[in-house]
Amino acid sequence: MKVSVVIPHYNDLKALDLCLNDLKIIVADNASPQGEAEVIRLVAGRARVVTVREKGAGPARNGGAAAARGDILAFVDADCRPGQGWLEAGLAALAHCDFAGGRVEVLTASQTRMSPTEAFERVFAFDAESYVLRKGFAPSGNLFCPRTLFQAVGGFGNGVSEDVDWSHRATGMNFRLGYAPEAVVGHPARRDWRELRAKWLRINSESYALMMRKSHGRLKWLLRALALPLSAVIHSGRVLSTRRIGGFRQKCGALAILYRLRLWRMFDALRLLAGARAG
Repeated sequence: MKVSVVIPHYNDLKALDLCLNDLKIIVADNASPQGEAEVIRLVAGRARVVTVREKGAGPARNGGAAAARGDILAFVDADCRPGQGWLEAGLAALAHCDFAGGRVEVLTASQTRMSPTEAFERVFAFDAESYVLRKGFAPSGNLFCPRTLFQAVGGFGNGVSEDVDWSHRATGMNFRLGYAPEAVVGHPARRDWRELRAKWLRINSESYALMMRKSHGRLKWLLRALALPLSAVIHSGRVLSTRRIGGFRQKCGALAILYRLRLWRMFDALRLLAGARAG
């Protein structure tokens, strides 16, 4: 059985270099501004590079999958660090399901000197177990599926939460989703408010596009937006009880980011709703 590992990449050569130290793969470069020659130079024979001109992580993954020849596709993002045994654990999970999502660990430079944003990310970011077992989707940065299944479902969307959309299309076709807790990748925490805000600008926009496909999508989006401040109160206990961070300073910092982010997300969600009405 052949396996193709697909890594979408855009403008993050340092992280891609670290990722490739652990793997030998297909890099689907999203037309990075450094140019294809520079990406190929960094890859240095460790992977096959294909260039995808259409912008977006979804199209980049699709371009990599189209170039793949393996029976199994394993997707990992360029800024992730696959753990030891990642590929073997992901493949083993497919014995019990049709496609699988693996675990994501949040990485920080220091366990004792985290920024407030890093502490928040350690508690809340990349809860892959919940994504798979409760929300019914596999994180696209740590996803395993047969190539025939990927072709049957179709490629990732663009401008929407592509992992949610793709997984729900797959389960809607009665393909079974499973969780692969031993297939671990590490992902660096966002370090400051600027990086965290950029992440959630993208997520809010993609989630909004997906919600608008649903019946009564505008009303559901409005209600979810208005509930965000209350969700910060509810999730405060998670910060106080977690063992992922320790000490008074880290927990206060994470709480401050929690309330700031949920309020900001509410106003940004309302902005999206008002912009759509104005348009």
